[in-house]
Amino acid sequence: MPSRRELANAIRALSMDAVQKAKSGHPGAPMGMADIAEVLWNDFLQHNPSNPHWANRDRFILSNGHASMLLYSLLHLSGYDLSMEDIKQFRQLHSKTAGHPEYGYAPGIETTTGPLGMGISNAVGMALAEKILAAQFNRDGHEIVDHYTYVFLGDGCLMEGISHESCSLAGTWGLGKLIAFYDDNSISIDGNVKGWFTDNTPKRFESYGWHVIRNVDGHNSEEIRQATIEARSVNDKPSLICCKTIIGYGAPQAGSHDCHGSPLGEAGITAARAKLGWGYPPFEIPNEIYSGWNAVKKGAAAETAWEQKFAAYKAAYPELAVEFERRLQKKLPQGWKAKVAAAIQDADIKAEKIATRKASQNAIEAYASILPELLGGSADLTGSNLTNWSSSKDITKSFLEGNYIHYGVREFGMSAIINGITLHGGFIPYGGTFFMFSDYARNAVRMAALMGVQSIFVYTHDSIGLGEDGPTHQAVEQAATMRYIPRMSVWRPCDTVESLVAWKAAIERTHGPTSLVFSRQGVPHQKRTAEQIENISRGGYVLHDTADNKIDLIIISTGTEIDLAIKAAEILTDKNVKVRVVSMPSTDVFDAQDEAYRKSVLPPEVKARVAVEAAVTDYWRKYVGLEGTVLGIDTFGESGPAEDVYRHFGLTVENLVKVAENLIF
Repeated sequence: MPSRRELANAIRALSMDAVQKAKSGHPGAPMGMADIAEVLWNDFLQHNPSNPHWANRDRFILSNGHASMLLYSLLHLSGYDLSMEDIKQFRQLHSKTAGHPEYGYAPGIETTTGPLGMGISNAVGMALAEKILAAQFNRDGHEIVDHYTYVFLGDGCLMEGISHESCSLAGTWGLGKLIAFYDDNSISIDGNVKGWFTDNTPKRFESYGWHVIRNVDGHNSEEIRQATIEARSVNDKPSLICCKTIIGYGAPQAGSHDCHGSPLGEAGITAARAKLGWGYPPFEIPNEIYSGWNAVKKGAAAETAWEQKFAAYKAAYPELAVEFERRLQKKLPQGWKAKVAAAIQDADIKAEKIATRKASQNAIEAYASILPELLGGSADLTGSNLTNWSSSKDITKSFLEGNYIHYGVREFGMSAIINGITLHGGFIPYGGTFFMFSDYARNAVRMAALMGVQSIFVYTHDSIGLGEDGPTHQAVEQAATMRYIPRMSVWRPCDTVESLVAWKAAIERTHGPTSLVFSRQGVPHQKRTAEQIENISRGGYVLHDTADNKIDLIIISTGTEIDLAIKAAEILTDKNVKVRVVSMPSTDVFDAQDEAYRKSVLPPEVKARVAVEAAVTDYWRKYVGLEGTVLGIDTFGESGPAEDVYRHFGLTVENLVKVAENLIF
């Protein structure tokens, strides 16, 4: 049987060989953390390489994602469907082994970790999801949800501000099954971190409410094992295991930033092989090493044992078991379509003039009662975002049967935690903040889109309609920039009915995130036919049309500006201008429609077009063409009552009529 060090050296060898072949990558951290990884994966990690999606697996997150060859080596060695050829294709086009771990590229990768601090924040979400799901479904003697979330992280993760946000919450929530291994090697890209990172990390985490294990030798397997046992024994606090390591362990450049992000070079690899006693050629792993790592049989046995446990649970609690399976399979409950139809019909009959943030709350009220997996929250703006509902129950350390999370003033951390909850499974999470503060959270929002996961981001106070709070809080460029994110679906509804459809779309969209953008100010209800209501789900549709289908002008708008478009159309119609108004609450959904439908809404022969939105104008030019006009704002906002601010920027019915007349006469 190979020694622990020999097993760990397999990681070191694969990492330095793959980086060298690619002529690009980070060999230092994989070589430094190899001993920690060997102990965790061989002694503690509950996983099944033959079924990477087993529900009760432990989650392993490599937050210091530049160390990706560590994870790829672990997956390959332990028996996942990741071949040696895949290892050799490290950092190559269309390879499973990308420069940083990419969710969906290779089995066993739980989340994409490139931006530092994102992985630990996702892990907080995963650990929270495990804890809530366990509280909702476990019964005495039937613990079907019972797994850990393990994280590797380094100095960079701890320097990034997002780690402060998420780790603070992890302590507040008492996430006892979250265990993080801190790779304390004192090195970042610029060199020794003592010049720019002098935090007392153990005290910092103790102040968060974590259990901290100090001064573990990251190259002493027994110390690592004992520290892990201790961490697993603490049930009411997350644990940070501080492991002192040598970056690039075994290489001539060990202990230096020279091996952080650069290949070791042929001479360096030769010397490292000699130092480590690894006498095998590049990319060659002896059979006894593979045998020492292979987790296929052990993983299959663990899953089989869990399946037996679940069968007993199903016999004892059949309804709970069916619900558990439904939620993990992302299937909507029976009665969902009827619930949506009834809510839309009711809103259409009531025809209320309310802010769309209130319409959003009404949608949550309508849908949440049938969706126990809907897990809401806000970054300290619940009363402004209106993200709660009548049956909201706050989740706390001591009460986990709830459905609402208070994230505090942590937009970035909230968004990354939501991604982690989504990735874990069993929930449809959403979180709210002001639209302006989507910029604080942008990287986590982008990561949701990059991974294609169903996170729902609720943004209120969507424009200069915010009024007196002024330009610091008035979103101007945010709608356009959000729409430019690939795979992000953005909805900016104009009234109660469109808000219900927007929420329906977000809940049904399992292959990507949705941003729901709502107003602070009240907006009138728009009258629609049944066909028009049906067409809202297509992202853009004809809201107001001419009597004879002859069109002189098309006005395209969204959100709160739809009312301006409708009123302007009425005035222009009285002046014998044949006007069509197109409501486009979701440009990406409209763009995804077939060409015939898009042309039926925006006939190409009608060149006179005006788009109006209280935001930057360039985004809308693809819909109006060279001959059209966009009425919007290409500067920052102003402070004052909303009506005065709209008037200041020319976003009035009178000015829209004038712009239209100048275009067609």
